[in-house]
Amino acid sequence: MERELPGSGMTESILPERKLLYKGKSKSMYAGNDDRTCILEFRDSATAGNGAKKAELEGKGALNAEISHILYKYLEENGIETHFIKMLDDTRMLVRKVDIVNVEVIVRNIAAGGFSKKYGVPEGTPLKNTVLEFCLKSDGYGDPMMNESQITAIGLASQEQLETMKDMALRINSLLYALFDRCGITLVDFKLEFGTYDGRIILADEISPDSCRFWDKATGDKLDKDRFRRDLGDVLGAYREVLRRLRDA
Repeated sequence: MERELPGSGMTESILPERKLLYKGKSKSMYAGNDDRTCILEFRDSATAGNGAKKAELEGKGALNAEISHILYKYLEENGIETHFIKMLDDTRMLVRKVDIVNVEVIVRNIAAGGFSKKYGVPEGTPLKNTVLEFCLKSDGYGDPMMNESQITAIGLASQEQLETMKDMALRINSLLYALFDRCGITLVDFKLEFGTYDGRIILADEISPDSCRFWDKATGDKLDKDRFRRDLGDVLGAYREVLRRLRDA
């Protein structure tokens, strides 16, 4: 059963109550219709500092859902397999049920954020090569950085899976960098999560201003979650601008 969302041109599936599988800082995962699908819900919650700073920003969930939708479609069209199946309404998408690899992959093109603080590289410094970092996906332990031997030693992923994740991360970076360049946006860095589906590594989670750093190419203005982290204001305005440019690309 569906109903039209007023003024959006979209329809919303009227879904029965679903079993909550996981509730993160800004997204919730619910059971799907079978054991191969889930429903990913983007909420309006905003957090920073590993949850120390919190707020509710009305409409943020819908913005992140639509941005992720556009980017998943773009990546799928260019040979990257993702967990995305279809949008159910403005904040919920049907996704493939994956076994998440508990390793976050961070891709860096320009020094910013924690990288600048840890290594004393001024923010905004272009990096001589793309940097890949790995972190344990664990709020309880503060998402500590890991190297490949640590990851394989404790069984988070095999070396073969890591090589696949590294290759996919670099391909995704190349594709997204080109897309955002056309949008007048510099892709500074971003976080990726992967999972296994039918034995294959595929892209999961989200790609949005919550998980990426976007800078306006002309002005250097931040168009991402740093506006919330650093109290720069107009968080939703920045997210809307990213979505507008992607729609026009």
